Amino acid sequence: MAKLVLLRHGESLWNAENRFTGWTDIALSKQGVAQARSAGQILLRNGISFDLTFTSVLKRAIRTLWLVLEEMDQLWLPVSRSWRLNERHYGALQGLNKAETAQQYGERQVHLWRRSYLVAPPALQLDDERYPAHDRRYQHLSPSEIPLTESLRDTERRFWPYWQNAILPMLAEGASVLVVAHGNSLRALVKNLDKIDDHEVEDLNIPLGIPILYEFSGTIHKKSSLEIG
Repeated sequence: MAKLVLLRHGESLWNAENRFTGWTDIALSKQGVAQARSAGQILLRNGISFDLTFTSVLKRAIRTLWLVLEEMDQLWLPVSRSWRLNERHYGALQGLNKAETAQQYGERQVHLWRRSYLVAPPALQLDDERYPAHDRRYQHLSPSEIPLTESLRDTERRFWPYWQNAILPMLAEGASVLVVAHGNSLRALVKNLDKIDDHEVEDLNIPLGIPILYEFSGTIHKKSSLEIG
């Protein structure tokens, strides 16, 4: 059976500071480095190897992938990077402390911005220095592709064509695939794989640094979390 492993990056510096990160390119914390290495060791102990890998264009995911593959002695594997695997864009909330934002706007509103399927945070302005069009890595994208903010549904719509056109065909050919991405891009994928409805997805959490294994046979998949042990 083809294997698909989904892995959220290790803790970033802004995860540790309880900030909204989104597309901001923040490095791993020391804890995040340890989590990434631990994920590689878990995969190695479970006898899992890969044929190819996918990640975003954000360094917390890229470095997590490198550390995992280093632990597995598979640094030679091909890596495909795509902005479509980036974290959800948190708009004008990016960089703000989550607790302070909840004090300002209320716990319920911040919960909707963070966890709901349809509600997007306040949008950036085009002249905001955080707008991705100012970043060289996104300058090949059209204005319609560059978000000012995103709901989880927006993230799903951005991610899904890449899943359908780049990742799923490899699984259909029997390849074993590792995808290292982000909490919300992976929530969008797991929502579809596990057929989670729009309301229940509010309770779905993708943990930092814990591999999630799917085994494919045709269209059938079986899911399990790989824990330390």
